[in-house]
Amino acid sequence: QVQVVESGGGLVQPGGSLRLSCAASGRIFNIWSMGWYRQAPGKQRDVVADITSGGVTNYADSVKGRFTISRDNAKNTVYLQMNSLEPDDTAVYYCKVSTWAQTYWGQGTQVTVSS
Repeated sequence: QVQVVESGGGLVQPGGSLRLSCAASGRIFNIWSMGWYRQAPGKQRDVVADITSGGVTNYADSVKGRFTISRDNAKNTVYLQMNSLEPDDTAVYYCKVSTWAQTYWGQGTQVTVSS
């Protein structure tokens, strides 16, 4: 009924860039915020960045200055531009879509930063 589809992950060298996309579709209304979380092996799933429908953004300290989150409300799509990638950025990145009453998660997309 509701789909959250991520794309853009892959393998990149340190210092490189990737752009992740996440589109929410189906029977979903009044999205309050969309964001990105990541989970590396053996670690908890932690917030990377999120953005409200009004454009207010928040970033994890570890990605400030390197990542940029943006949103196209008309398309229910959120993006994560990742620059100056580091090996510690390697993780599965998950898209989170929140309304006032529901939370939806994408399936995750793998980002690997390695030489």
